[in-house]
Amino acid sequence: MTNATSTTAERGDLAGRREWTAFVVLLLPLLLVSMDISVLFFAIPSIDRDLAPSATQQLWIFDVYAFALAGLLITMGSLGDRIGRRKLLLIGAFAFSAASVAAAYADSPEMLIGARALLGVGGATLMPSTMGLVRNMFRDERQRGRAVGIWSGAMAGGIALGSVLSGVMLEHFWWGSVFLINVPAMVLLLVLVPVLVPEFKDPNPGRFDFLSVPLSMGAVLPVVYGVKESAAHGLDAKNALIIAAGLVVGLFFVRRQRGRADAMIGRELFRHRGFAAGIGLNALAAFAMMGSSFFTTQYLQSVLGMSTMEAALWSLAPSLAVGAAAPTATAIAQRTDRARVICAGFVIAAAGFAILALAGTDSLWLLLGGCAVMSSGIVTVMALVSDLALSTAPPEKASSAASLLETGQEFGGAMGMALLGAVATAIYTADMPGSAPEAARKTLAGAVATGDRSLIAVGREAFVHSMQYASVTGAVLLLAGAVLAAVLLRRIPGAADTRTAAPNEPALTS
Repeated sequence: MTNATSTTAERGDLAGRREWTAFVVLLLPLLLVSMDISVLFFAIPSIDRDLAPSATQQLWIFDVYAFALAGLLITMGSLGDRIGRRKLLLIGAFAFSAASVAAAYADSPEMLIGARALLGVGGATLMPSTMGLVRNMFRDERQRGRAVGIWSGAMAGGIALGSVLSGVMLEHFWWGSVFLINVPAMVLLLVLVPVLVPEFKDPNPGRFDFLSVPLSMGAVLPVVYGVKESAAHGLDAKNALIIAAGLVVGLFFVRRQRGRADAMIGRELFRHRGFAAGIGLNALAAFAMMGSSFFTTQYLQSVLGMSTMEAALWSLAPSLAVGAAAPTATAIAQRTDRARVICAGFVIAAAGFAILALAGTDSLWLLLGGCAVMSSGIVTVMALVSDLALSTAPPEKASSAASLLETGQEFGGAMGMALLGAVATAIYTADMPGSAPEAARKTLAGAVATGDRSLIAVGREAFVHSMQYASVTGAVLLLAGAVLAAVLLRRIPGAADTRTAAPNEPALTS
């Protein structure tokens, strides 16, 4: 084992062809993990026919992946710093492959739920490991910013791609094929990563704090679950108690982290103000991204009357702008004040929401344009604040830093769906006539299911009205985010100057 600090200082080396090739390989697990969030959109009807899950089991087939992913991110980030990010990535890739095969050939709802949970566990190892490796492979600030920008765009694009790819696969194969597509990519990863990617880990990690594992899960899972349930069914006493329980456990977790030398989340991560600011601003960007998806997908299907496959294909259109936004923003930030570009990203995203607020009941191109503008602004923010947080965190804690960023995204996304969903639902319900069936007064899908043309027309008008109010709410919050970014990033090294010297690198082994 050799320390990379001296060689880095001596050579001032830039990443070369080997590192960029390794980076392309590391995009594979990122795409697959983000795709698995949406890959079941088309497969559920076929799964229903073959496995006949109950309504509760169907919900768990959908949700257990995200819950396992969110609950274990912090644990896996800390573990990667201790045992090695490459090693954990390979373990996760093997687990992800095995779980994909198990899910593809599941013969009962329980088996599929278990396989989806294991997929979430594997995903939790892959995401912080890949970002942590990117932090260490690209020691030059400019190159790392470019890599993180591509990374952010790939993650956003993977979610949109997952639903479309699953629809294409189901046109020709059985529902298990949507899981088997993971296996070749993971096998390729298992072969190439040991050859191309060096190992990085904390040379002095301390003991692993096993008690913090259930505490971190007990803090994250109840809050994410309670917020998502509130978004779907409204905030009631049960969901409020679940969220409160998670917050209480979270207090115990934080107190334990602050009082231990071998804490899962080291205090040194927060010594630089840019790290905490990056997590908060990244969560706000995820809030807007996931919150907007609450009504844009429904608009395509229930207002414009598209099939699920047609809606998924149209939803890919904004991804073209998103793919270019992050690298472009990174290039601009390397020539000017990064804090200003982050603020501009929030303003651009707010403008996208403002465009959505102008949509009527037949505004496909306006909707797609608004989504493209909004998503471009959000991905700009995510790419730059992620790079800021990673660059200000100690390199030996890169995976822990990445796991906190991604956990913040989970919280932000859940809150976005809950808050903007609640605004939209309240306006929709108020606009619907009291004589309408209860299901029609709750959702537009319920109105469409009645088959009553006049009620469906009223429901579409009410839905668009609710989307307009939610979009205005989103725009206001994002403008507040721009102000918040200007305040938080003021005079933070690395926010105003992207050419700060890289800190000492952690242990590197080949």
